[in-house]
Amino acid sequence: MKAIICEQYGLPNTLVYKDVEIGQPAAGQVRVGIKACSVNFPDTLIIQGLYQFKPPLPFTPGNDIAGVVLEIGEGVNHLKVGDAIFGFTMQGGFAEEAIVPAHQIFPKPDGIDFPIAASFLLAYGTSYHALKDRAKLKAGETLVVLGASGGVGLAAVALGKLMGARVIAAASSEDKLALCVANGADATINYEKEDLKKRIKELTDGKGADVIYDPVGGAYSEAALRATAWEGRFLVVGFAAGDIPKIPLNLTLLKGCQIVGVFWGEFAKRFPKENKRNSLELLQWVLGGKLKPHIHATYPLADTPKALEEMMARKVKGKVVVVI
Repeated sequence: MKAIICEQYGLPNTLVYKDVEIGQPAAGQVRVGIKACSVNFPDTLIIQGLYQFKPPLPFTPGNDIAGVVLEIGEGVNHLKVGDAIFGFTMQGGFAEEAIVPAHQIFPKPDGIDFPIAASFLLAYGTSYHALKDRAKLKAGETLVVLGASGGVGLAAVALGKLMGARVIAAASSEDKLALCVANGADATINYEKEDLKKRIKELTDGKGADVIYDPVGGAYSEAALRATAWEGRFLVVGFAAGDIPKIPLNLTLLKGCQIVGVFWGEFAKRFPKENKRNSLELLQWVLGGKLKPHIHATYPLADTPKALEEMMARKVKGKVVVVI
């Protein structure tokens, strides 16, 4: 089968498109014929050896998948050969086939196509876990989303609105902010042109934001934290800007606020039942038309490096999907 292989840590142009062998599924695993795999920002870090964990070389990146079950390992009862599925794998998604733990995949409803099915589990799973489980977002609260036009950011905008919050989207251009408004944002901040802290304060009548959702890091994190309301929650989701900020901890004392880490992958591994419940809730919203991932572009498997380069260049609004 064909796959994208990371043989050495580096930029997307160092990835190799080649034939590789795939084995048979062990107990509790399934072999999947992959139809689509979305690109997520952590993919760009993993191939450079910059993520929280480093898979042993060589490996195939990609983890947000949709496809068809080709073979079932011993003890798997909720799936059968031929079933259309979607799910999550720690690695192996940018390939024609992958072997995946059975508890990490779910039957795909007929009403969702493969690119959409591969576009919501990680982004929406991360954002729903962040807002529901970590921030405990309440209806009527104000949510500020940084990097709001990206995959997880746009998911947070849509979910925040669906959960009853007033959503303020912050991004770096007017076209990105227009997409956020189309996905439910009540107000916007162009932080390339406007003072982030000042505008959050202005848009909240001086109170500040109840919840900050930050997948960006860098220079904007402290400014956003300074605009947090009393007993606010600051969600640390990622560091797309590249820099991990150093926060003055006296701010948490002065505001009685919380800085809360969000690591959806580890949550899904440690609490599979809770993650499954969240995933099924998200699926029902997608089926009901209340959530719809925005697909920016699709690429064939051989052009996966181009998709990753577009992600690294901050050109993506919503999701990019590799279609096999």
